[in-house]
Amino acid sequence: MTEQSRARFRTEARAEHPDPVLLCLLAAAEHTPAPDPGDPEDLQGPPSVDALLAACSAALERHAAAVRLAVAERAPAGPEETAALLAAVLGGRERFHGRQSDYRRLESSLLPDVLRRRRGLPIMLALVWSAVARRAGLTVHGIALPGHFIVAVGGPAGGEEYVLADPFHGGRLLDLEDVARLVRAGGHEFAPELLMPAQPLDVVLRVLGNIRAWAADRPEHARTQLWATELALLLPRHPAQLRLERAELLVRTGDFLGGAGEMDEYAEILDAFDPDTAAKVRQEARAARHRLN
Repeated sequence: MTEQSRARFRTEARAEHPDPVLLCLLAAAEHTPAPDPGDPEDLQGPPSVDALLAACSAALERHAAAVRLAVAERAPAGPEETAALLAAVLGGRERFHGRQSDYRRLESSLLPDVLRRRRGLPIMLALVWSAVARRAGLTVHGIALPGHFIVAVGGPAGGEEYVLADPFHGGRLLDLEDVARLVRAGGHEFAPELLMPAQPLDVVLRVLGNIRAWAADRPEHARTQLWATELALLLPRHPAQLRLERAELLVRTGDFLGGAGEMDEYAEILDAFDPDTAAKVRQEARAARHRLN
């Protein structure tokens, strides 16, 4: 991603109504896939950011057109019928769904690949559902359950009637007991406030967290973890711990002085409330500088 694209990411993240689709597309532009040896040389390399955005926007509009046509034909009377229609179009005809193996693939967190493969993590499929629904004039909100993202078809925020659906499983309808089981499976207790619509920046932070977690389990992908961490730091709200994560990743990728400098800066923040940890971070910084010798 160019500096201009990162500036665009930062600006969108601070907009009054940030667009999670645009932010996730800009994040995906950070990923540089390995070239296919079978491709001609002039076709190798990633597309431009504008080309990527245009292609993904066209794909979402195609799916929205299919939904609009189905709405015109069936005239759904309420949220349950609307959810069934979306499941038939997106989960059925368009085959958007997920499998357990998708958790092991980086592509499952990259929106252009999710649109191409029609497979992805629950949060990405929920993002597709909400983006397509918005373009089709329907109301769908992402619901950030602990460990599993679903959608609400209708308006849970305004007290309007709604139903819950699971795009990862093709749009299967969920009742409250289904949701409670999903929450308990993740080691949490169900509470009604969990059904509030997810905020756009929280969605993006969670997507970047999934990318960071995928890369953290694969040391050879430290640079992927680095760009996901750096984008998360551009969001207005993010865990302070990300600053230390970035510093450690700079060291792992060979920028010993840069990483050590950021560790020292982070230690200064910790001095006021956690001096023991600050001392340990300074030790890491010294060790990083010694690697230059």
